[in-house]
Amino acid sequence: MQDLPKNKKIILFDGICNLCNSAVQFVIKHDKKDVFRFVALQSELGIEICNFIGIDQNKIDSIILYNPGVAYYYKSSAAIEIAEELGGIYSLVSVLKIFPEKLRNFVYDYIAKNRYEWYGKKESCMIPTPELKAKFL
Repeated sequence: MQDLPKNKKIILFDGICNLCNSAVQFVIKHDKKDVFRFVALQSELGIEICNFIGIDQNKIDSIILYNPGVAYYYKSSAAIEIAEELGGIYSLVSVLKIFPEKLRNFVYDYIAKNRYEWYGKKESCMIPTPELKAKFL
């Protein structure tokens, strides 16, 4: 696997999903500590990371947060971990941890299942602007 940046957490996302792309733009805007890098699940590196951590890419309709060499999170747990890392008011999302993961993921899966119908999708993965290119692997 290609060398991943040191001390960065990697967010793997559905590169054609409008909701996912909006979430990535939100995280970029609020990532004041420059913690995150981004990889589309459909990219070669995205597939490689999924294979490395043992996630069947055919069954994934989730955001994944990968902290190389430490841990990975997916579905609602990934969203909560990302919000906590953003800090400030966004860390209040961690209150959702009081709910069982199974219940959180039920809601997450419902949104994920309907995301294309509700928010649409692109024909291909987004191409970052030159200013944002360094944030994408």
